[in-house]
Amino acid sequence: MQPIQSVVVVPLMSGFEEIEAVTIIDVLRRAELSVVVAAVEAGPHDSLLVRGSHGLALEADARLVDVPLDQIALCAIPGGQPGTDRMVADGAVGRLIQALVARGRPVAAVCAAPLVLHAAGVLHGRKATCYPSVQARLTGVEYVDSAVVVDGLVTTSRGVGTALHFALALVAQLRGVDAATSLGQAMLVPALR
Repeated sequence: MQPIQSVVVVPLMSGFEEIEAVTIIDVLRRAELSVVVAAVEAGPHDSLLVRGSHGLALEADARLVDVPLDQIALCAIPGGQPGTDRMVADGAVGRLIQALVARGRPVAAVCAAPLVLHAAGVLHGRKATCYPSVQARLTGVEYVDSAVVVDGLVTTSRGVGTALHFALALVAQLRGVDAATSLGQAMLVPALR
């Protein structure tokens, strides 16, 4: 792998939500951010191919263990099931989340993936949102019924239908509000009200 300056890492585990993953990757790359799609686990025959919850497979750029922590500017986790529950059980992404927050770096999750942030202990006492079916599992969190919620270093979003706004919120954090607004207008994304 070539040296990386500062990247957004998008970890994938089999069973991820394809629309959320592709939206995050695409929007951040349109904003000229360096995105590394990272396989949490090795695929068949040690490949970097990761299959989503609806059968679509994405080829990761690297394995998560091969992305140096000091080069990660932000971690953005797509949701989906059973990928989210598998990611929580595995623990590797949770440990990454803890390390990033301890270094003052932002983390983000959409749909069911706030469960990964919760398991890592970074949501306690924060405002957050998620897919409605997992809301009850986010104990100790102030749930907000909003498309995107930013609370300090943590950004959360509700699901497939909010993925564009979620990705644009990440662009705003890393490139500024003007860059996110311009990109959203170019992509014909309606403004949130």
